[in-house]
Amino acid sequence: MSASSPIQVQAFNTEDVAEQIRATPGWVQHYQQMSPGHFAGRVRYLDLQGVEIYEEQMNTRVEQNFSAPQGSLAFCFDRSDNALYLLNGESRNIWITPENYQEIAVVFGPAFVQRQGLNVAQLEGLFMSPLNSGQNALFSRWLSGTLTRLGETLDPPSKEALTQQLLEDCLYILDNACVCLDRGGLQRRTEERSIMKRIGEWAADSPEETLNLLELSQVAGVSLRQLQHAFKAFTGMTPTHWLRLRRLNSAHRELLSRTSNQTTVAEVAMNWSFWHLGRFSSSYRALFKELPSETLKRGSQR
Repeated sequence: MSASSPIQVQAFNTEDVAEQIRATPGWVQHYQQMSPGHFAGRVRYLDLQGVEIYEEQMNTRVEQNFSAPQGSLAFCFDRSDNALYLLNGESRNIWITPENYQEIAVVFGPAFVQRQGLNVAQLEGLFMSPLNSGQNALFSRWLSGTLTRLGETLDPPSKEALTQQLLEDCLYILDNACVCLDRGGLQRRTEERSIMKRIGEWAADSPEETLNLLELSQVAGVSLRQLQHAFKAFTGMTPTHWLRLRRLNSAHRELLSRTSNQTTVAEVAMNWSFWHLGRFSSSYRALFKELPSETLKRGSQR
């Protein structure tokens, strides 16, 4: 009698946002650090052959610009506010996490979705909106504890039994959350998310371009006030602050990638529209806890 393949929980401790992305394969993601400190993250991952569980932790605020795997159906539980976010392959989101962020997600892959006959189109209007239910926090704790127990037990349940339980539990929680929907708030959230989606697409397509606030509102196709409201809802900061932090992150990546002795911090600062070198260095150090010259030295040693 052949033994079934074991259930193995993988765990990764990460030291920068690039490592955090690599620890969650299958997602189209772009992360940027948006609050001071040395980044420290952790990812736990379980592959159940068609259904995956991810648990993610990050100590700093991070801008996440991501898309879910094509054909998938993902149930993402934000443990900071105990909200459920439903994603499919068309979902694209940009927002900024709080510090010490924790999330746990169940991702049903395309083959599993088809095999179970799940009609994803019927869920239109629920994707990427905060869905609240009294069961969210309880399920998140149980799921996190399950990952811990599976990593320790010598007699795990079958993958088939676990995936079926996960599907039934997630659909039950979704059903309860839909009862509590605020339709007016959902419409406002959808409009704000659409604004941030357009901004996110611009940022991805034009990483080196610098815009002022009026130009940014033209990109989004909304008024300056609408732009500011959307940024407050999804990033907790003003568009100006967001743009400055993005430029600092871009400079950080460039410094890390440089190995030439001829490269200067001033050149990199000018590449990202910082005309005042002293102000660039102080802002950079406040975010990354090291001077740009120290990052450049570290990059040349890689």
